[in-house]
Amino acid sequence: MAGFAALAADVTGKWVAEVQGRNGNTQQMTFTLKAEGSALTGTVMGGMGGRRGGGGGGAPQAAEISNGKVDGDKVSFEVKREFNGNEFVTKYEGTLSGDTLNLKETRNGQNGPTTRDISAKRSTT
Repeated sequence: MAGFAALAADVTGKWVAEVQGRNGNTQQMTFTLKAEGSALTGTVMGGMGGRRGGGGGGAPQAAEISNGKVDGDKVSFEVKREFNGNEFVTKYEGTLSGDTLNLKETRNGQNGPTTRDISAKRSTT
C-alpha cells in the first residue's frame, strides 16, 4: 500500500507559466500551492491582476485561491478578484504531470465565459 500512496501527485510548490496578456504581451503567472490531503490552498500572481498594461508602479498583488481541491493528479480551485466594485471569479481545473501543471482557466467576460489553457512548470527557485 505504501507504493500506492506514492502515486498521488504532489502539487505543493511554486509553478510558473508564460501566458499571453492584453495587446499580445507575454505575462508571467505564478501559482504558489500547498496541498494538505485533498485540500488545496495558495495564491495566484499575475493574469487578471486588476492592472491594465504591462509594468507600472508598485508590486503586483497575489490573490488567494478558494475552493481548492486535489484528487490524485487532478486539481481545481477558484480565484476571486474585485475590480471597479465588481467581483470576478476565475476557475482553474487541470492535471499534474511530472513537473508540469496543465490548467484550463475559465472566467466570465462581457460576451460570456472565456477559457484558455495554461501550462505551468515547477519552479526550483
